[in-house]
Amino acid sequence: MSAQQHAKDPRIVAGVDGSDSSIGALRWAIRQAGLTGAAVDAVAAWHYPVATGGYGWAPMSIEQGYDFKEIAEKTLADAISNTLDPGSDVRVRTQVVEGNPAQVLLEASAGADLLVVGSRGHGGFAEALLGSVSQHCVHHATCPVVVIRGQDL
Repeated sequence: MSAQQHAKDPRIVAGVDGSDSSIGALRWAIRQAGLTGAAVDAVAAWHYPVATGGYGWAPMSIEQGYDFKEIAEKTLADAISNTLDPGSDVRVRTQVVEGNPAQVLLEASAGADLLVVGSRGHGGFAEALLGSVSQHCVHHATCPVVVIRGQDL
């Protein structure tokens, strides 16, 4: 490890979408942070769903008042409050970012010590997670990646 890496605060990024495996990933990241003194960046990605209409991809018509960012923020806040022990000294920071979940996690984990993701997503955002986010992260992350298979760890 370089002197520069020792000088920075250790950081673990956890992807959260509300699914059981993402809750397990957050729980694992918090436990690991407690052991290593790292901070946890809990990250939720969202974007407007798209549908094919025969002429390519187009935004779906969305009922007014349906706020995807707000749903992602609430999902992330609920996951943290249900996972983090109130007496814990682990620092958990939140990020809610519009974009492709895999890309958002890769960008958030740049310079991190570890990226932790669930093996299956879809939680409340099935339409936003096309393909395997965890597989994409394993292949493209610039830091080690831990993939959690379920919530009960």
